[in-house]
Amino acid sequence: MNYLWGFMIVIGVIFGAFHGGFRQITEAAVSSAKEAVSLAIAMAGVIAMWTGLMEIAQETGILSACTRKMRPLLRFLFPGLPKDCRANELIATNFIANIFGLGWAATPAGLEAMQELQMLSGEKKGVASREMCIFLVLNISSLQLIPVNMIAYRSQYGSVNPAAIVGPGIVATLVSTLTAVILCKIACAFTS
Repeated sequence: MNYLWGFMIVIGVIFGAFHGGFRQITEAAVSSAKEAVSLAIAMAGVIAMWTGLMEIAQETGILSACTRKMRPLLRFLFPGLPKDCRANELIATNFIANIFGLGWAATPAGLEAMQELQMLSGEKKGVASREMCIFLVLNISSLQLIPVNMIAYRSQYGSVNPAAIVGPGIVATLVSTLTAVILCKIACAFTS
């Protein structure tokens, strides 16, 4: 993939140089770099705020309480997992972070959950267990109540109502998550 992108960039620069557009290429590169830095700074603030709130929720026990409330759902989704294994807590933390649109905060818990699921499966490294596949599919479907990234992007680019994406986002991610659950349950029924 890196070679493909590198090739496309080189071809674009050569084409621009031969067609007198080298000045526009340079201006576009500088303008895009400035815009990228501005967006990165804006996103860093949003990430810091929401990640801080997740840390507070973890320290105050809110995440633990939510994990306990999610146990019936986790038992339904992952019937093969032992009841009190650490993977349940990590999966719940990942789901909670995704629900609040905190994909960057969900990633560490998701990676740890995958490691725990790998150890529990007894499969050799690199072979995904049923629970790992279910977790991955549900994680990708990513039910979100507050699409923080999209709101921040829309705000950064001057949207009149950046939060207008919340309603459609809830509907779209609810449909994708329900579809993921149904497909996982069907796949598990056929592979049992």
